[in-house]
Amino acid sequence: MSLWGGIEAGGTKFVCAVGTGPDDLRAEVRFSTTTPQETLDRAIRFFQEQQGEEPLAAVGIASFGPLDPNPDSPTFGYITTTPKPGWAHTDVAGPIRRALGVPVGFDTDVNAAALAEYRWGAARGLDTFIYLTVGTGIGGGGMVNGQLVHGLIHPEMGHIRIPHDWQRDPYAGSCPYHGDCFEGLAAGPALEGRWGRRGETLPADHPAWQLEAEYLALGLVNFICTLSPQRIVIGGGVMQRPHLLPLVHRRVRELLNGYLQVPSILEHIDDYIVPPALGDRAGVLGAIALGQQVS
Repeated sequence: MSLWGGIEAGGTKFVCAVGTGPDDLRAEVRFSTTTPQETLDRAIRFFQEQQGEEPLAAVGIASFGPLDPNPDSPTFGYITTTPKPGWAHTDVAGPIRRALGVPVGFDTDVNAAALAEYRWGAARGLDTFIYLTVGTGIGGGGMVNGQLVHGLIHPEMGHIRIPHDWQRDPYAGSCPYHGDCFEGLAAGPALEGRWGRRGETLPADHPAWQLEAEYLALGLVNFICTLSPQRIVIGGGVMQRPHLLPLVHRRVRELLNGYLQVPSILEHIDDYIVPPALGDRAGVLGAIALGQQVS
């Protein structure tokens, strides 16, 4: 049986694993994201050790971005304009491919997580859906007609512009590029910047959560109306608060105001906007799935 390697390349930590899917992960390691040289060398050593046990067919890399996912581009496999110090314009896929001698798949962490949810999780049986994560940032990926979404580069769903009522919320936003974009108003740093406390410390009845649900619903309604997804899978650290998703469900339905006469919105919205079935393993499993696509 072939084995594949997967790298979830996050801005805070790397997760490397070897296996075939969620029920068959043979080995896994996690370590902090430091410099590109140190971090990639550590990943390479892990896979070289695993190759000593059994050859790998390919490695998939699910990375933070922005990045270049176009195989025909001279900078394919690079992280490009990231604000993360030291990582801008870094070749990530090239060193892995050269050191291990195997094909390498490369895409955003959220597109890869969408692929994993499609293959094994909450998006099985669908061909058009989106996957969102709401944590230290907001990222989005997904599929349209069974294909991961690319184009000019890749989706940047966290940086759409949404209405900002300055009287209700005078907070300027946390995004270093756009201030009060979707991510700037609704990601974890915005919760802390606005209220002076991390989101996980705020009680369920704090006014932060009604405002958070408002912003999340505004973003989701934009995606519903433009992409017409069959389902929205939404995860990330901010979404771990159990009271938040029902608030989002209610506000999405109110904002749509009966315009979309479909049962999944009108009657079953809790089955339409759902948490990821794979939890925090979606990224590294998606990386393995990327590897499977190129082998």
